[in-house]
Amino acid sequence: MKAVRFHDYGGPEVLRYEDVDLPVPGAGQVRLRVAATSFNSVDGNIRGGFMRGPIPVELPHTPGIDVAGTVDALGDGVDGLAAGDRVVGFLPMDGPGAAAEYVVAPAEALTAAPRDVPLADAAALPLVGLTARQALFDHGGLRSGQRVLINGAGGAVGGYAVQLAKGAGAHVIATASPRSTDAVKAAGADEVVEHTTTPVTAAVTEPVDLVLNLAPVDPAELAALVTLIRPGGALVNTTVWMPAPSDEERGVRGIDLFVRSDADQLAKLVALVDQGELRVDVAERVPLAELPALHARAAEGAVHGKVVVVPA
Repeated sequence: MKAVRFHDYGGPEVLRYEDVDLPVPGAGQVRLRVAATSFNSVDGNIRGGFMRGPIPVELPHTPGIDVAGTVDALGDGVDGLAAGDRVVGFLPMDGPGAAAEYVVAPAEALTAAPRDVPLADAAALPLVGLTARQALFDHGGLRSGQRVLINGAGGAVGGYAVQLAKGAGAHVIATASPRSTDAVKAAGADEVVEHTTTPVTAAVTEPVDLVLNLAPVDPAELAALVTLIRPGGALVNTTVWMPAPSDEERGVRGIDLFVRSDADQLAKLVALVDQGELRVDVAERVPLAELPALHARAAEGAVHGKVVVVPA
C-alpha cells in the first residue's frame, strides 16, 4: 500500500510518500481501508521531534491521528464490528497513523461514522471534537446558564467548542480574527471580540465562569485572562507548552488539557452530528501524496481551518 512516513525527525522534507507492507490486525484490532485522515498541529510537532517525551513514536512513523474509514479485516477477539462498517476514531498518538491507504486501529477506539456526512469528511471530527468536549465539560464543568470565553475560537477546535457550549445553554463569548469572525458567529457565538483591534480584557466587562484558551498567546496575555474569571471558576488551556495560570486566592483553577481518545464520547459527538446539532466543517481536501506540502504550508502559517487528507 501507499503511505506517508518519516524515517528521521525534522522539517516537512522528511516526509516520504512510499510503498509499505499492508498491516495485519492483531488481537483486539481491526484493519481499516482509510477514507481520510486529517492534519492536526500536533502532527508537525511529532514529526519535528518536539514531542518525544510525551509521545514517543517508533521510526519510521506514519502520522495521522484521526481516521475515517471502512472495516476491512478483524483481529482475534473483536466483537461489535464487521467488515464493511463505516467508522471514525482517534488513534493512539504513539502508534502508526492513518496517512496511508490502510491502517490498523484498536477496535475500542472506533465508533460508527456520521450517517449524513461524507465518510472522508468525518475524519475532521475526532481529535478536535473531543478536545472541545473534554475542555468544556470534563475539565471546565460548563453548565447551562454559565458564561464562557473561548479565546482563539476561529480555529478547528474553536468551531466545535462554540457549537457545543451554545448547545449546552451557555452564553458564549468568542475571540476571532477578521478572517474567521463570520464563521464564529455562524457557529453560534453570542458575542465576538475581534482580538486584532480590541483587547479581550477590555471587551469582556462581566465575569465569566470559564475561559477556554486555544490560542498560542503570550504568557502575560494568558495570565490576564484569569482576571476575567469569577471566583471559583476555571481556565482550561490547550497550549500545553505554556502552563495554565491560576488564582488560588479567588479559587480560580488553571487546567492544562491533554486530549484522550474516548469512543463513547466520540459516539455522542457523532449523534449530535446526525441530529443536525453539530456541524462538521472541512476547509480543504488534500490528496495523501501532497501531505508533505501540507505540512510545509502549515509550518508557514498558511493553513486555516480543518484539512482532511484523502488516499488516492
